[in-house]
Amino acid sequence: MGLFDEVLSMAGVGGSQEHGGALSAVMSYINSPQVGGLAGLQQTFQQKGLGGLMSSWVSNGPNPPISQDQLQQVLHGGALQEAAQKFGVDPTQLTSMMSQLLPHVVDKLTPNGQIPEAGALSQIMKGLSAGQS
Repeated sequence: MGLFDEVLSMAGVGGSQEHGGALSAVMSYINSPQVGGLAGLQQTFQQKGLGGLMSSWVSNGPNPPISQDQLQQVLHGGALQEAAQKFGVDPTQLTSMMSQLLPHVVDKLTPNGQIPEAGALSQIMKGLSAGQS
């Protein structure tokens, strides 16, 4: 099972094309210049009072869920719109999918319990997206 399938399985969704597109959109969102990768995402979560939640996903342990309302507090609107448009997904639908996928994506992108450096993260992300073919 590839990382792509594993993330979808952990999130409790099938490997349909729709969910694969949502996973790609989540990855695109995380990597957008407005968000700034995992480090930028973590900083935004901290600024919005949800740093502990993001830290739980990064650490080696359970990945508590995030509600759509909580996620709305931390999402960068411009980056969300761009990711949704790029992958042909409605922003509201993408937010819903992100609430399911983001804890597991962050978990898989931080295999050692910490945010990897940019080069290592790039390799992990290539491995994650390679499962989509």
